[in-house]
Amino acid sequence: MLLAVPAVRALRAGRPAARLVLAAQERIGALLAFLGAVDAHVRFEALGLDTLFAGEIRHPQPRRFFLRPPTGQAGLADLATIVCWFGARDPAFVARVRALAPGAVVAPSVGPDGPVWEHLLATVDGDPLTADRAPLSVPASLIADGHRGLRAAGWDGETPLLMIHPGAGGIAKRWPAEGFARVLAEFGSSRNLALVVHQGPADADAVAALSARHRGPIIRLTDPTLPVLAGAMTHVAAWLGNDSGVSHLAAAIGVPAVVLFTASNLAWRPWSDAARPLVVETGALRALDLGQVIATITALLG
Repeated sequence: MLLAVPAVRALRAGRPAARLVLAAQERIGALLAFLGAVDAHVRFEALGLDTLFAGEIRHPQPRRFFLRPPTGQAGLADLATIVCWFGARDPAFVARVRALAPGAVVAPSVGPDGPVWEHLLATVDGDPLTADRAPLSVPASLIADGHRGLRAAGWDGETPLLMIHPGAGGIAKRWPAEGFARVLAEFGSSRNLALVVHQGPADADAVAALSARHRGPIIRLTDPTLPVLAGAMTHVAAWLGNDSGVSHLAAAIGVPAVVLFTASNLAWRPWSDAARPLVVETGALRALDLGQVIATITALLG
């Protein structure tokens, strides 16, 4: 969803008076509302789009959902513009959505080639050459929340921060723990930096593997909410992480970020100019990969 930010901005620019509502996972919708990318959000599951797939329709249209509580409800047919990056490969689903809302855009979330963010932008007739790629703005309240979270984890509030995220949604996307440990050792000994390791809900094993290889002092930021994590990220001098949602968040809010990809997943690279996507081997640590990671972080830190 973070890769869709330029497309969402293009929709807003073309309809400046419209109320822009995102249907997504609850925590993603809330995050993008916090960051001002959308005006409101609803739970994706609340739409009832499962009723529109192949087979008999159990309801005349998906369940209605609140857009402007408590003044009333709106269903698909009531919306001025619908963009759906879901279900595009099911002809019955597409036909039924368009029967309810003839002007709906129903497109796959991933294109045949090129960056995913450019494909999403193209579905709403946006041009990557003129796309709004400015960082998302983090509210002052979240910046303060992130500062408090880092202080509670052990940061002194002054030493520049290098934050590392060793986890990812799949093991095949994780750079070896030894690589992250070597980076921590390099920057922990050669610069005046505080080293922070972020651990999300599914990252315990990745962080444990890193901790087993790095014996130096680190700050652990464990399971912050996404808004608090976004606020914490605004205080870091550089970010290093695998191809993951939180690395995309770092890039989207303008953090100088090194994001590690396998060659097959490079299409998912961030849209933000703040990010430095690097192709690495995840099956084993290569000296070439370690060298380019250290060199790129060094350049970001100036």
